[in-house]
Amino acid sequence: MRAGPMSGTSKDSSTPNAFGAPLLAQAAPPRAMWGLVHRKERWSLSWRGRLILAFALLLAGALFLKGVYPFLAITHRVDADALVVEGWVHEYATRAAVEEFRSHSYERVFATGGPVEGTGGYINDYNTAASVGADLLKKNGLPTELVQMVPSRVMDRDRTYGSAGALRNWFREHNMSVHSINVVTEDLHARRSRLLFQEALGHDVAVGIISVPNPDYDSSRWWRYSEGVKEVVSESVAYLYAKFFFWPNAAEAEAEVRDRRSEIGGQRSEVGDPK
Repeated sequence: MRAGPMSGTSKDSSTPNAFGAPLLAQAAPPRAMWGLVHRKERWSLSWRGRLILAFALLLAGALFLKGVYPFLAITHRVDADALVVEGWVHEYATRAAVEEFRSHSYERVFATGGPVEGTGGYINDYNTAASVGADLLKKNGLPTELVQMVPSRVMDRDRTYGSAGALRNWFREHNMSVHSINVVTEDLHARRSRLLFQEALGHDVAVGIISVPNPDYDSSRWWRYSEGVKEVVSESVAYLYAKFFFWPNAAEAEAEVRDRRSEIGGQRSEVGDPK
């Protein structure tokens, strides 16, 4: 006579639980090395998953290659009678700025920039990128009376913002009411320049930007040139920093401290001058 099932009999370990999983799967995982490590079940990509992931990465890479340059090297003019040229740009960008000035109804051009690299810091206004840029603008045909250099004393960090802040202060000191400007800069620096000039000048001033392409490589195939790769990578990182990690108030405080130190240094030099 076959014995019927008994209520006290334990379930077989392979019997599914309420969720359909065998009880064996719920047992304690195997351990080794005296319990210091144990094995766990994990999910991994199937061949379909790997194929989809590879396709997604290739698509993202292609979009980056095609889209990052025009994103950074933006040109967006506004209706303005003041043209600003970043004084550190190469002469090809200065010539483009002269053409921009002549082909539009600008009344004045401002050259901005801090101490020339390699000088060890601020010495005087004539050892700045603003002075170099102003001289190049005049050399390329702009009348002297239309060119105004606006030097900055910021050299190490936040140089673009320091130059924009110096321009803002110049406008205030000369009681010049400016509602819009266009800034000329080199290709990939454009979006960052517009962002930082806008931060410094405030939202009451419309900031346009004019990007001048680098003639040394084809911007549509920048990844084929070492200079293009270097500039895209460095400017991408710099823009992300300026967008998400730059604090204008802190930069202003540091700039004031540097300016004060420069003034003190200049006063000491004058006292020590035998003349």
